[in-house]
Amino acid sequence: MGKEPLIISGTALLGEELMLSPVDIIIERGIITAIEDNPRAPTDWICPAFFNAHTHLGDTIAMDCSAGGDLTALVTPPDGLKHRMLSSASREDLVAGMRGSIWGMMAGGTAGCADFREGGHEGVTALEDACRGLGFHTLIFGREGGERIAGGLGISSSRDVPDVERAVAAARTAGKKIAFHAGERDAEDIDAALSFDPDLIIHATHATKNQLRFCAEQEIPIAICPRSNWILEVTSSSRHPPLQLMEELGCTLWLGTDNVMFVPPDLRGEMAFVSAVYKPDPAGLLRSAVAGSALSGTPFFIRVGARANLFSLVTEKTGLYFSRDPVASITKRASFASIGTSVFNLETQ
Repeated sequence: MGKEPLIISGTALLGEELMLSPVDIIIERGIITAIEDNPRAPTDWICPAFFNAHTHLGDTIAMDCSAGGDLTALVTPPDGLKHRMLSSASREDLVAGMRGSIWGMMAGGTAGCADFREGGHEGVTALEDACRGLGFHTLIFGREGGERIAGGLGISSSRDVPDVERAVAAARTAGKKIAFHAGERDAEDIDAALSFDPDLIIHATHATKNQLRFCAEQEIPIAICPRSNWILEVTSSSRHPPLQLMEELGCTLWLGTDNVMFVPPDLRGEMAFVSAVYKPDPAGLLRSAVAGSALSGTPFFIRVGARANLFSLVTEKTGLYFSRDPVASITKRASFASIGTSVFNLETQ
């Protein structure tokens, strides 16, 4: 991006409240320096970029492998199918697969993700190589020693990892973030995860009301991944994950897509699924697709002083022009074809 300011005009979803307003957004050196009212702004919608709060990008090399089995057989370490496929893949293929998934996310308006990266030190460096030069924000939760060079420690489940207390203590001492998979197949591992005061809980599909109340009171974010839960058959009901109860209790909800092996890392597809099955408030759902960006250091919500991470949706000559509720339309029906300009970090795509 050069020294001249970049100006993006349209109806923007401003702040964490996602308030619609026709404006000019002035961006200088990657920072939003001004937001000025413009009653004559074009009909484009300007949306904060998405942040995928839970991915396993390494699984790209096992995409749609048509395998059957339960959660344990497919994804539980150390002998799940995905782990066997990862261990047999070349580093070149791993990097190329992850980079391809990242390009796909960026094309769909996602500017960052929080990834659980298998493979120890080599696994973390492979993802770093895949991200290099893209202007894409990735917080890596390493495992098997990879957490020592990553931004965080990712625990599959408190019952799957031996000596979890030592691993968490070492990560805390090193100033790393801590994330736990918990409550995916039942509620039995949630209390153990919460006892470590994690920075993030993944799934909470079968969390109890008391467990969710604790998350709300302690402000522990929950990354929900409903499509993955359905595909892996740990739920077949809109009661799990209990989105309505989570919202009523004031839980901080972030949206993720989980394993690329089964689910494309496309947050708009995830939002459309959640809209159809769980029927949440559209603004809350859209907020959950952005709010995980707090892990990047600066949330992606559009406000003066924030780093510019946003994209525009072209409504002219598309059905979106006739929308009576842009927020609802973004969560239910906006397509890749409608994306116009994207500004991620300091790079314009």
